[in-house]
Amino acid sequence: MALAAFLITLFVILPLGIPVAFILILCCISLMHLLGNFSAFTIAHEILTGMNNSSLMAIPFFMLAGELMCQGGLSKRIVDFANILVGRVDGGLGYAAIIASIIFAGLSGSPVADAAALGAIMIPMMAEAGYDRDVSTALVCAGAIIAPIIPPSVPMIVLGSAVGISITQCFMAGIIPGILIGIGLMIVWHVVVKRRGYKGNIIYTRKESWKIFKESLPALVLPVIIIGGIRFGIVTATEAGSLACVYAILISLFVYREIKIKDLVSIAVVSGRSTAIVMFIVGCATAAGWLITVAKVPEQFAQMLGPVVGNPLLLLVIINVFFLFMGMVMDLTPNLLIFGPVIFPVIKLAGIDPIYFAVLMVYNLCLGLITPPVGTILYLGCSVGHTRFEKLVHSLIPFLLAEFLVLFLFIFFPVLIRVPASWFNG
Repeated sequence: MALAAFLITLFVILPLGIPVAFILILCCISLMHLLGNFSAFTIAHEILTGMNNSSLMAIPFFMLAGELMCQGGLSKRIVDFANILVGRVDGGLGYAAIIASIIFAGLSGSPVADAAALGAIMIPMMAEAGYDRDVSTALVCAGAIIAPIIPPSVPMIVLGSAVGISITQCFMAGIIPGILIGIGLMIVWHVVVKRRGYKGNIIYTRKESWKIFKESLPALVLPVIIIGGIRFGIVTATEAGSLACVYAILISLFVYREIKIKDLVSIAVVSGRSTAIVMFIVGCATAAGWLITVAKVPEQFAQMLGPVVGNPLLLLVIINVFFLFMGMVMDLTPNLLIFGPVIFPVIKLAGIDPIYFAVLMVYNLCLGLITPPVGTILYLGCSVGHTRFEKLVHSLIPFLLAEFLVLFLFIFFPVLIRVPASWFNG
C-alpha cells in the first residue's frame, strides 16, 4: 500500500512541472497521512538531518573546484593538450573533445560543468574547422556523461551517502568504465568522420607542442593528485575536494593568471547557488527516504521482485530498464536519492556487488541527461552549441546507441567493472 501511495504521488505530480524537491516533500506528506502520523516538524527535521552529513561536504568543494577550473583557464589547457595528441588526424578535434572529457571528468565530477566548459571551447573550434555544429554539440554532450563515472564524482558521493556504501570504493570502481565509455564514443566518431569526410585541422611544431605541454602540465597534475590521494588513503573524498579548491585557486591566480582575487567572490557565489540546489534536493530526498524506510517500502519492493531475486541477471535487466525510463522523466540526483534506498536492499538480497551496482546505476541514470524529454545536458548543449533541439537529438543517436551498448556490456559482463575495481581498491 505504501509503495503504491508513494509511486502514485510521484508520477501524478511529476508532470506538473513542480520543482523536484517540493515533489519529494509532497511524497513525504502523502506517506505520513497514510501512516496516520503527519508532522511538519518531523519532515523539516529530516530535511536538515539529511543535509547535515559529513560525507556530503565533498560536494561544495568539488562544485567550487569545477567553477574555478572553468574560469581559471584549466579547462582550456586540457583542450590544448588533447589537441596536440590527436589534432592532426582526420576528425582530430572530435577525438580531442572525448579525451578532454575524460581528463576533465577527473577534475569536476559534474556533467553540467563538463558540457558547459568544454562545449564553450570545443564547439566553436569544431564549427570553425568545418564540422557540423549539431554533430559537434552531440559529441560534447555524449562525452559529458563520463564526468559522473570517473572520480571525483558528485553523483557517487550522493549515492554512497544515501545507501551507506564506501564513496572511495565507488570512485575507484568508476575509472576503467569511464575510459571504456570514451573508447566507445571514439569508435562511433571514427565512423562519423569517415562518412562526413572531416579532416585533421591542427598541426603543431615540436616547439609549439612542448610549450603547450608545459602550460597544460599544472592542469593535468590535478586529477593525479585527487585520484592518487584518495586511492592511497592520503586524503578522504572531502579532503580531496578542499585540496582541489586550493590547488585550482593557486594555479588560476599565480600560474595561468586568468582570474583575480576579486573574482573569487563571484565564483564562490555561482558555485554556492549550485550547491544549495543540490543540498536542498538531498535533504528533501533524505526525508522521503526515511519515510520510505518507516513505511517498509523496500520490503514491499523486494516482495514484488521476489520471483526474479534468484536470477541476478534478469533482476539487473528489469531494474536497468526501469532506470532508463526514470532517467528520461526525472533528473539524476533525485533518482539516485529516491530509488537508491529502495533498490539496494533488493540488490544485496540477490547477492549483487553493491559497488558494481552503484557504478551501473549512476551510468544508467546519466543516460537520462542526454535523452528527451528532461535531458538537462541536451538543453545546455542547445544553448552552448547554438543548435536546434531536434537536430541535436538526431545527431546524438549514434553516440547514444554506443553508450547503450556499453551499458548492456556492463550488465552482461560485470567483470568489466568488478575486476578493475578490485585492482584499484586493492
